[in-house]
Amino acid sequence: VQLQASGGGSVRAGGSLRLSCAASGRSPSVDMMGWFRQAPGKEREFVAAIYRSGRDRSYADSVKGRFTISSGNAKNTMYLQMNSLNADDTALYYCAARDGSFQRAQDHHEYAYWGQGTQVTVSS
Repeated sequence: VQLQASGGGSVRAGGSLRLSCAASGRSPSVDMMGWFRQAPGKEREFVAAIYRSGRDRSYADSVKGRFTISSGNAKNTMYLQMNSLNADDTALYYCAARDGSFQRAQDHHEYAYWGQGTQVTVSS
């Protein structure tokens, strides 16, 4: 499975960005797709995950109410709508995918497939 993330960029605080991720090379669809991020000098952290095209969703507390994860019409695609961005959201954002249940959706060790990352920079 190959994952391609896109949509990163530079915005001012309070602005919005929409990240996209497309998975290829696999049929049927993967069960879970998620977003993680890593800022310089920090560990990779969970952002959001979506299970089976929206049956379940999970968000990190830090992004609840500001970010929305969704599935695209095309198989194995997902989006992350990010609103009210602040400087703490600055990081390299990775999309990831895996098979299996919704358990441990926030644990990056559980994900088998990873994209290359897309940079999000928020200036104050």
